[in-house]
Amino acid sequence: MTNILHIKSSILGDAGQSNQISQKFVDQYLITHGGSELTVRDLSENPIPHLTGEAIGGYALAPEDRTEAQAEAAALSDTLINELRTADIIVMGLPMYNFGVSSSMKAWIDYVARAGETFTYTENGPVGLLKGKKAYIFAARGGKYFGTATDTQTGFIETILKFFGIVDYEIVYAEGLNMGDEPKADALAAANVKVAELAAA
Repeated sequence: MTNILHIKSSILGDAGQSNQISQKFVDQYLITHGGSELTVRDLSENPIPHLTGEAIGGYALAPEDRTEAQAEAAALSDTLINELRTADIIVMGLPMYNFGVSSSMKAWIDYVARAGETFTYTENGPVGLLKGKKAYIFAARGGKYFGTATDTQTGFIETILKFFGIVDYEIVYAEGLNMGDEPKADALAAANVKVAELAAA
């Protein structure tokens, strides 16, 4: 059985293009790969609070020594990490906001980037602990940024994936979605072709 974790990060929920494209991939993948199990983490429907100094300070404490806020933060971190750790495939709907990821996606990253859990430090630098997984990233953008200096999002998400030890990934772009009806239709059509190709593999 294949475990799929679908992370939706559009602030528009189901109306967001990144959520819609990634959902199409998940729907098609489930048809072509019978027996898969799906976990959905919708960051708009269930927002994750921003990480605080108090919260992160509680990670190193024994459970009985944590404040209530620290215990809640540690429990949330444990849940999110467990979803990621048990997933064989990670699917992300990734909109671009102000040249980066959504604040909800950044909050998710902050809660799962935890030493000893998703990565560890060695004398040669950090080593990811989530090896052997496959990630599919569906990036939706209003303008066209791929391959330009303004696309700071791609390098960031690639760095995060590799930091966790996830080196097998595909990024599908749908760009120019706010540049007129024709560019939008062309971008979505191209993305849908890639979705079908990847879901069938």
